Amino acid sequence: MTEPAAVARLALDLTSGLKSGELEDFYRDLHRHPELSFKEHRTADRLARRLRAAGYTVTEGVAGTGVVGVLVNGDGPVVWLRGDMDALPVQEATGLDYASTVDGVMHACGHDLHVTWLVGAAEALAAARETWLGTLVVVGQPAEESGGGAGAMVADGVHERFPRPDVLFGQHVAPGLAGFYPHTPGLTMSASDDVDIVVHGVGGHGSRPESTVDPVVTAAYVVTRLQTVVSREIAAKDSAVLTVGMFHAGTKRNIIPAEARLALNLRTQDPVVRERILAAVRRITEGECAAAGCPRPPAITVRSGYPNTVNDAALDAEIAAVHRELFGADTVFDFGPAMGSEDFSLLAPPGVPYDYWYVTSTPADVWEAAPGTELAEKVAAVPGNHSPLFAPDPSVLVPGVRTLVSAALSRLSA
Repeated sequence: MTEPAAVARLALDLTSGLKSGELEDFYRDLHRHPELSFKEHRTADRLARRLRAAGYTVTEGVAGTGVVGVLVNGDGPVVWLRGDMDALPVQEATGLDYASTVDGVMHACGHDLHVTWLVGAAEALAAARETWLGTLVVVGQPAEESGGGAGAMVADGVHERFPRPDVLFGQHVAPGLAGFYPHTPGLTMSASDDVDIVVHGVGGHGSRPESTVDPVVTAAYVVTRLQTVVSREIAAKDSAVLTVGMFHAGTKRNIIPAEARLALNLRTQDPVVRERILAAVRRITEGECAAAGCPRPPAITVRSGYPNTVNDAALDAEIAAVHRELFGADTVFDFGPAMGSEDFSLLAPPGVPYDYWYVTSTPADVWEAAPGTELAEKVAAVPGNHSPLFAPDPSVLVPGVRTLVSAALSRLSA
């Protein structure tokens, strides 16, 4: 492995000619035209065109809208760089002059930045291929937000159809004063599971509740009891979040419906804790339905979404050292495991190390105006991922390219 300082110098040399204005134009265009999961046709086309122009062999349509670009540059390691492409069903409220033009859809998680970083890194490395040896694989992943994109690419043969990686790198834009690059060795993001519940009642007229079994009331008891699972059944040392995100029932004020539907999301960092919470969800739901006299047991469906994201500790230490050389010792720190989740790790075949870090992006004026004095207070007070007000500072465009370029160079042979 090359010394971090040498990798940082080479990365700076390779990216010294980056045109921030051109990158920003590309980013703004993506931001104006967000596309939902598995519908990223325009975004994928723009990525594929740039990769082909840079000399990559490009395959489109992987798992529907995924893009894979391969640049073989002599004998050496195989490095994969991944960027996700999809947007969210969020109505933008930033007031930006390049705000989304698609009603009800927004790049509220910053995947437009991820694609821009991926393009910038791919082009910079292709233009300077005389400085490295190996194979670079650039992955434009669909549908991270829906939880199915990485798994769909694997099912479509991404590990068999393209050079197998020796290492996989990814990054994510995050709230926080622009100019920092948090790294966490080991567990960095949590597992996520979705749970769908159908409470079966007996419908009828609102004036005659005695002739019904009201699923709305029963489901409300379920929601209330679920709030005790984390607080009373999980040890304080274990991190977990259980959220009831949807409660759907009824069609008219004076009709007691025949069923109510709940949609839950579970975040855990320990498989034992996960199983304990899922068992509690079943016990509570079935118990409340039995107590209410529901005509049949509830339907409970668990949909596994994201696994834990566990960085290879040695690899993370190596890349963090390179980023410190690039941006300064104080810009890289360990923020600890997050309760957020990702499907990034599914793209790494078993036994292949990966590293995933963050690029903070809150504009300085927004950060300074936010209440609080501690880092966690400030982060909680500024618009973050999935907010209709999420507006990363474009000043992070070039640094975000450099983080990927330097990571790739840390493993590609000189």
